[in-house]
Amino acid sequence: MKTAFSIRVPAQIQTVTIGDHQALIIDNFLEDPDAMLAIAARSEFSPYPGYAEKKGYPGVRAVAPSAYSYNITTFLEPLIKAYFAVPEQLDIRKSICAFSLTTMPTEELGPLQRTPHFDASTPHHMAVLLYLCDDRHGGTGFYRHNASGLQQITEVTRELYLDTYYEEINAIRPDQKYFDDSNHHFSLLGVIPAKYNRLVIYHGSLLHTACINPALSIDSNPRSGRLTVNTFYDF
Repeated sequence: MKTAFSIRVPAQIQTVTIGDHQALIIDNFLEDPDAMLAIAARSEFSPYPGYAEKKGYPGVRAVAPSAYSYNITTFLEPLIKAYFAVPEQLDIRKSICAFSLTTMPTEELGPLQRTPHFDASTPHHMAVLLYLCDDRHGGTGFYRHNASGLQQITEVTRELYLDTYYEEINAIRPDQKYFDDSNHHFSLLGVIPAKYNRLVIYHGSLLHTACINPALSIDSNPRSGRLTVNTFYDF
């Protein structure tokens, strides 16, 4: 029986190379994405941790259905292990699975929200993003840090990178906008465009941003805003 959380099979898996790394794209991921959108429209959203301090994700979230979380975890564990060279014996660990909307106006963004970031520096941390919005809402951009040459931040390079990064943003404040291009500190390597019912999988240790269309995407309405379902795994 097909439900709002059923995954379309066979999955349309694409690999895309971005700099020195690869990401996966699965289009037409859910059998019934409109049902997931309807669930989001009925959900109660609250600000992400750090929102008031202008740090972290510049928006609001609501817990996604546990059945969706279970289905994608069951589906993705062998896929991630196969495509991203995660040792088979490692157990999967999942953080919160959440509907997310970008809501912070450009003029309110803090300095850390106006540059590329990484989610974690552990070797097998994976970010999984389901778009429930279309390509008018931008996508996900990936970058290389010019001074260090790094695209991926590891436990070995984390301290050196952060020291340099903080020196740079303290010396020259990032432009007051959502980051979506190259500047003197970061070079854009590629963008995976948003697409309705598109799942994107990549290492959370890669420097990346949510590329935002501020004229359209700063919106707390799930039916018109930049709605995604964000899930993070580690092994």
